[in-house]
Amino acid sequence: MAAAAGGAGAERLGGLVRDAAGGQQDGPAAEVAAGVKDGSWTVLQLVEALGSCLENADPRTRARGIQLLSQVLLECRSLLQEKEVLHLVLFYENRLQDHHLVIPSVLQGLRALSMCEVLAPGLAVSVLKAIFQEVHVQSLLQLDRHTVYSIITNFMVTREEELKGLGADFTFGFIQVMDGEKDPRNLLVAFQIVRDLIAKNYALGPFVEELFEVTSCYFPIDFTPPPNDPHGIQREDLILSLRAVLASTPQFAEFLLPLLIEKMDSDLQSAKLDSLQTLTACCAIYGQKELQEFLPSLWSSLRREVFQTASEKVEAECLTALHALSACLSRSVLSSDAEDLLDSFLSSILQDCRHHLCEPDMKLVWPSAKLLQAAAGASLRTYHRLTHSVLPLLLEQYTKHSQSSQRRTILEMLLGFLELQQKWGRVEEDESALLSLRAPVCSVVFSALTDPSVQLQLVGIRALTVLGSLQGFLSPSDLELVVDHLIRLALHEEDSQSSEAAMEAAGSLAPIYPEVFSGRMVPRLGEELRSERDEERSLDLRSLRQRCLQALAAVSTHTSIVRETVPVLLQHLRQVQKGSEAGSAREVVSACQSLHRVALQCQQDAEGCWYFHQAAVPCLLATAVLAAMQESAHPLLGKALLEEDVLAAMVPVISAATTHLSPELAAQSVSHVVPLFLDGEVSFLPQNSFPCSFQPFAEGECLEAQRRLVALLMAFVCSLPRNVAIPQQERLLRELLALSCSCNCPFTATTAAKCFAGLVNKHPAGQQLDEILQLAVNRMEPGLAEGPRRVQALTLLLWVTKALVLRYHPLSSHLTDKLLGLLGDVELGPAAADGFSLLMAESPDVLHKGCHADVRIMFRQRFFTDNVPKLVQGFHGAGPDVKANYLKGLSHVLNHLPKPVLVTELPTLLSLLLEALSCSDRVVQLSTLSCLQPLLLEAPQIMSLHVDTLVTKFLSLTSSPAMAVRIAALRCAHALTSLPTIVLLPYKARVIRALAKPLDDKKRLVRKEAVAARGEWFLVGSPGR
Repeated sequence: MAAAAGGAGAERLGGLVRDAAGGQQDGPAAEVAAGVKDGSWTVLQLVEALGSCLENADPRTRARGIQLLSQVLLECRSLLQEKEVLHLVLFYENRLQDHHLVIPSVLQGLRALSMCEVLAPGLAVSVLKAIFQEVHVQSLLQLDRHTVYSIITNFMVTREEELKGLGADFTFGFIQVMDGEKDPRNLLVAFQIVRDLIAKNYALGPFVEELFEVTSCYFPIDFTPPPNDPHGIQREDLILSLRAVLASTPQFAEFLLPLLIEKMDSDLQSAKLDSLQTLTACCAIYGQKELQEFLPSLWSSLRREVFQTASEKVEAECLTALHALSACLSRSVLSSDAEDLLDSFLSSILQDCRHHLCEPDMKLVWPSAKLLQAAAGASLRTYHRLTHSVLPLLLEQYTKHSQSSQRRTILEMLLGFLELQQKWGRVEEDESALLSLRAPVCSVVFSALTDPSVQLQLVGIRALTVLGSLQGFLSPSDLELVVDHLIRLALHEEDSQSSEAAMEAAGSLAPIYPEVFSGRMVPRLGEELRSERDEERSLDLRSLRQRCLQALAAVSTHTSIVRETVPVLLQHLRQVQKGSEAGSAREVVSACQSLHRVALQCQQDAEGCWYFHQAAVPCLLATAVLAAMQESAHPLLGKALLEEDVLAAMVPVISAATTHLSPELAAQSVSHVVPLFLDGEVSFLPQNSFPCSFQPFAEGECLEAQRRLVALLMAFVCSLPRNVAIPQQERLLRELLALSCSCNCPFTATTAAKCFAGLVNKHPAGQQLDEILQLAVNRMEPGLAEGPRRVQALTLLLWVTKALVLRYHPLSSHLTDKLLGLLGDVELGPAAADGFSLLMAESPDVLHKGCHADVRIMFRQRFFTDNVPKLVQGFHGAGPDVKANYLKGLSHVLNHLPKPVLVTELPTLLSLLLEALSCSDRVVQLSTLSCLQPLLLEAPQIMSLHVDTLVTKFLSLTSSPAMAVRIAALRCAHALTSLPTIVLLPYKARVIRALAKPLDDKKRLVRKEAVAARGEWFLVGSPGR
């Protein structure tokens, strides 16, 4: 019975072999491989079954037989025994002498055997010798050549020592295999093999030049991938792979450097760039010996390109290559009798560039300076060598030239060398040219700071910042002069550019010299603030005072300075509050903006952050509370501090001072602030002698001013870390809820609603939260239905909905449905529609990640998925008088949605967006245009289907009364040109005609957009666009 089964198996195997020999491809091979794997037959039986096929006179039949065997070996190579592999290798080597039609199948088999782990020692060498001797590789098809490279790669990975035993014969054999290769897929593999030959120290013997020639013939790479190339090979892949070969060994230097010099002189920019980048790569491994012979030619080519090129890319690569050459020469260790190549190379650079720095017309000044700086930045040695010669010359030229523009050019070059010194850190006395020139350098920089030219002043300020950053360069007297110059520029320079630059410079230098700035600059700024109060007010004095405030903030970049500046700022704020001038509100806002900047600068330093919080928050609260009490008692006093702009400016100060506190310190602070608002506990405030009690949540007309300070409570409690417990939180929430619904002042009601929402967002889930939310819903629903405070109820609904949407709270869908229902309300509908913008946009003061709010990932996408279908449905069912509300809400949601998400939903929503453009509401128009512009760029195929409507709507809106709408419509008309040309051509003349009108628009920004859009439409359909 077993014999019968064996006979049946043999018969089946014979049938499969006949099928394969007859031309069937994959079927028989897969079945035979499966049979070998499950033991139905062995590889030996397969070879016996192939006997007649392999002896057939027709080479095609023999090829099919060997192909079957090769495919099976590829599947079953792990099952082979060492002896079987030996016989198969000998068989395949013998078949390499067969007809050329058989060779591809033989190579497939050898590739399978090259991956066998049981390959006997010596067989790898034997296979490769046979291939090198018997196969003319470059006459094969691409796939078969790739198979040869794969065999070589496999053996190099697994049989490295054996192949190295071949010596240079292996290298020569590979050169013959690769010679003439043209296919990019094969070249990538071949280049990798060459890299491995060099990196793994295979013997190159006398074939270094041949190996270089067989690879360098492709340099520079000139390859454009065919359209829709399935292999994805880019020109850059080949360039980098070849560069890695050419720059892999110094042995190629004598052949490669002449080639690079030749290609640098080419007219092709791509060849120049490739040569320069390859030279830069080579410098990483070359030494003086390799470069010596070619240095004059290399310098000549680099110099010529920098002096003559019109291409910034070529210039940048030349400077990078010069930097690399100088670094390479700096690295090389000199023997005592060797010529110092670096010195002679730098002498050549100086000889060719130095005289250009002195030319009166200054034509080649910048190219020369760039070359000198590129070389000087390579090493400390090159820096000292070049600056010893160049710096005195630049200082001399600065003195010689009197024109500000020429002085600016020279100072910018000097600045370039000063910035290089920053790389090396401290200025060393023994070698530095800079220290010996300290006096003239400082003199030049200080003279630039007093020059009438603003541009020269700006370069001088940059140079001053660099000099200050060089440790040990400026003397104490120089530092005092630096501070004096910065104060003068910051406060008294007419041009705001110089003033702002001086403040930034002070901020950069203050952490390096905190004692000098806190001892000299801060007192001077404080005096300026105080002294002018006695003088008659004028616009100039107000401007000067504002600059003082900005300078105090700018210099507060070190904790010790913050301790000096914050009291000055707070004292100024208190003094302004005491006055009753017309501009005092503006001054308080300026002081708060400065305090906000200081708070932001302190956030990363725990000590500075806590100091600022302790100093600023109680002081601001005390000042505001006092003003509110004075307002309650005497309505004409303390008005400035209670204006909305002023309170809005205080909010970010308190918020920034709170967000980065540690939980322990935040808990300490919250234990004072919350009782202040709930119980009138003023004992922690710096001035606690107040004329009356503080009761912001009590009822009464006279307490309206106190209620406005809920804005400051919001800034504090909504910025606390989530893990900080708020005392009496439930009571606080109830008070805020009552205030938001009952207050007649829109500012106070909105602030209370935001504060309530901020606390609800961070409140831990559970019964307490559910009770508070239910209470809020019970207060909102009647308020929304009727009564005088519907707007306050809507405001509360919006902020609570946002708080819950951000944290994915289940109640958010109920509140959103309520908001959707209000879109059909004639009175509240427009405001409810605008509320969708509030729900989707980033909020600046509460409910954002910076103040530790609970913001879940992708909340916008979730809101879109849940609610846009309801908006669309509501639009279709709405009456004509409220349809615009649904369109406005939809456009706000879409405008804040990530564009990739919007593109996928575009086909279903585009008709509604187009309808929104016909809406008379300007907010809807602007929001929809802002939404459509990026979609024209990102989804041109979908937008092309509606091109007629889009062109008509956009051109119509270019005549809108609102400037913002005209600008947005012109940008959309511009973006239309990204659609396929064939779609646009029928509209070209019409659009160009229509866009002529906005060219005469009375607003410059509109004219600018019209010019850009019309110019792009003129180019539609032109060749090469």
